[in-house]
Parts: sequence; structure tokens; C-alpha cells
Amino acid sequence: MPRRCWEKALMASPLFCTLGLLAIIVLTLVNACVGRPFYPLPSKQDVENRQPIQTFRPYNIAHRGSNGELPEETAAAYMRAIEEGADFIETDILATKDGALICFHDVYLDDVTNVIHHKEFADRKRTYEVQGSNTTGFFTVDFTLEEIKTLRVNQRYKFRDQSYNGKFPIITFEEYIAIALDAPRIVGIYPEIKNPVFINEHVKWAGGKRFEDKFIETLQKYGYKGEYMSKDWLSQPIFIQSFAPTSLIYVSNLTDSPKIFLIDDVNVPTQDTNQSYSEITSDAYFNYIKQYVVGIGPWKDTVVPPMENHLTTATDLVAKAHAHDLQVHPYTYRNEFMFLHFNFRQDPYVEYDYWINKIGIDGLFTDFTGSLHNFQDWTSHSSKNKKSEV
Repeated sequence: MPRRCWEKALMASPLFCTLGLLAIIVLTLVNACVGRPFYPLPSKQDVENRQPIQTFRPYNIAHRGSNGELPEETAAAYMRAIEEGADFIETDILATKDGALICFHDVYLDDVTNVIHHKEFADRKRTYEVQGSNTTGFFTVDFTLEEIKTLRVNQRYKFRDQSYNGKFPIITFEEYIAIALDAPRIVGIYPEIKNPVFINEHVKWAGGKRFEDKFIETLQKYGYKGEYMSKDWLSQPIFIQSFAPTSLIYVSNLTDSPKIFLIDDVNVPTQDTNQSYSEITSDAYFNYIKQYVVGIGPWKDTVVPPMENHLTTATDLVAKAHAHDLQVHPYTYRNEFMFLHFNFRQDPYVEYDYWINKIGIDGLFTDFTGSLHNFQDWTSHSSKNKKSEV
């Protein structure tokens, strides 16, 4: 059979038509996915048919996901936290060279990625001033999103499971939101405006927009709005957090979503206003900041200072915050012995009991979502609580 006739016969065959249709479908999907995140965008589930977020007990806030088990701020860590009963999945938001917003804790990539093994990036090492100190490394602001996506995340702490190192990529802010919105029940998000002074210095957006502008635009794109406990908030719960008070004040003009002012160690001034710990925890400052925030997120050792790994007398920080109608969400609760004070006899459940029932906090940032959920599940006695549990 001549070649041209053979080609005509093949094109007319059912097999060829089927293969052609499949090719068109594949090409359509590829074209539709160009520019989209690695994790699928949310599927517009009907939130009315999903179990609501619990609001009757302190919030279980998955610190960087379930990062006690899986590398932090990865899709796997967030999905594991949701499976384990998190009320909120928490993340840090930074920016890339080309202005994409990503979920990553450090402004440099060295500690928890395999960037040093990528020889093509060897010339990207820089030294920048970060919060008053010179830091040398590979910074997110010197990589495009496409380049960032070639890296893989490792477990931060060597005493935790290392078997997942190198398996998961860095995800975008949108991918993180998609994970929460596609959860089988209503799960809140708790994103941090991370190092805004540094990011605004090194990343520029069109029209003179700031990091904070892009942050809020992303949230509004996916429907996050509404004051604390409003109908909108209950359908898509969110807390916006930052160590930078000026950022929180700035975004207050852009959104009414609730905000949390993070508070560092007593010796660390605020990164943008250079205020001392004593200044920002005074009654006068709490009266001022409560116009913009619904709560504070202090490092737990500033609430109950330790000495030689034993807890001392609790400060009045929680009582003072509550007197100003501010919630208190301390950080970070971890199960390992090196993080547990002797008072708790190496038992994280004893620590949870102390902070929830004696100190009276309103939420906990934990690396081990499952253990906090188990504690609250086992210690919830009323029938109302039993009906509302995850």
C-alpha cells in the first residue's frame, strides 16, 4: 500500500480517532494548568455540608503543619495536621524574586532545603542584614518561583524522622489555601506576614504595591473576610499574624479579618518599630493595639519564665491580655524531652493540661497536632463537646 494511502487508512481508523481525542484532552489539560500551582486549586466545596470549626475550647494550631512528623510547611505536613484534628494550619509567608508568595519560615533557604546540592545556584549566596544582623546564605528573594520549585524540603531537627527528607517541594500561598479549603471539614488558616521589612526592601511589585498588599489580595481572592466569629469568618476561619505591628496596622485598612500580634523573647525588640518587650506588653500599648488585633501570640517562656528547666511563677501577661479582651495563643509546644520542662515529667499531656486549665490560654501553636487533639478529645466531658469534636 502506498504511504499516502496507508496514512489515510490509519487516520480513518477508530484507534487513531481515539488516540487523537486523548491527545487533544491531554494538551487541553496541560494548557489549562500553565501557571497554576503544584497543589490543585480549591474545588468550591459546599461549606454548609462540612463540619464547622470548634470554638468552645482553645484552638489547636498546627505550627507549620504537623512538622513534628513531616518536613515543615509542606503539603504533606498540612494534610497530616488536618487528618490529626487541627483547627488551624499555620504558615509563614515570604516572597520570591519574581513576587510569588510562598510558604517558608526562614528568609534564607540553607537550613531546611537541599539548595547547597544545586550547583547551578552556587553563585546565589549573599549576605544581607536581617533584623539588625548580617546573615549569609541563599535567600528566597534571589530565586524565582520556578527555581524555588526545584528545591526539596528537609526536616529541621536532626532528632526527628529524616526519612522524608528531599521528598516534598516548597508550596505557594495559594496551594496552602487550597489544602485548607479542600479539607473534609472546615479548617482555618493562620498565615504570618513574615519579615515584611526585609521582603519590602528586596522585592518590588508593580504599581508600588507592598508585600502586605499582595498578601491580602491573595486572601481576598479566595474569599477570606469577616470579623472574628462572623458568618463569613466561621465559613472560612482565619487569623493573620505578624511580629511587625506596623504591618498589622497597615493591613487593618485592607481587611477586617482578625489579626494576632506575635511577641518575641523579652530581649528582642520589634523588627519594625524597635520597641522593647516591656513597651509592647504594657497596658497602654494593649489599649492601643487592640484597635487592630484580637489577640497576642507570645513565646510561651515569656508567659511562664523557666529557670534551670523548671518553670517559675507565671507572669500577669495572660490576665492582662484578657483584661483588654485580647486572646492569647502562645508558641511553640513540642513533645520532645529537650523542649519539656522538668515540671511536666516528660509528658506533653501534663504540659497541655497546665497551659489550658491553669494558665487559661485561648490557643496553642503545636508541632504535634495529634497529641493536642488527643488530649482535648480525652478531657472533653460534656455532651456538647462530644458532638462538636473532630
